[in-house]
Amino acid sequence: MGDTENTAERPERPDKALQAALEGATAPPPPAPPDCPHCALPQDRYPTLHAGYWVLLEPRIVVPAHTAPPRRRWIITPDGNAMNLWDAEPVPGAQCRIAHRMACPYVEAEDPWSWTTMLRQENERRAQRLFNLPDDRYLPDTG
Repeated sequence: MGDTENTAERPERPDKALQAALEGATAPPPPAPPDCPHCALPQDRYPTLHAGYWVLLEPRIVVPAHTAPPRRRWIITPDGNAMNLWDAEPVPGAQCRIAHRMACPYVEAEDPWSWTTMLRQENERRAQRLFNLPDDRYLPDTG
């Protein structure tokens, strides 16, 4: 028999801020632009089921849900919120989105997933183009 007198009761709902952070719902809310604070690439921002918390999802990337790691599968609900599926087994044919933090080239990978390695490399190339603009001398003369 265990000692149950000194254990605190489990709260009905975990701390909303902690749960949102665990899910990666750390995006700046509107009216801030939906850009990654690390690589500055524009993302798709969605509200989450945690009121007041937003997540940045990789734009134009939809993958078969069974290929994404558990706890990294996001779906968009009919009312426009992003919902993390956590460990729920996806139904056959389901598709999901992935959080940008999995593909951000300037954030350490939480769990290496071979598919996102290529996406991280592509995002790094895109981010470099944002900041490495050509000098004026290389631009065509429009005068």
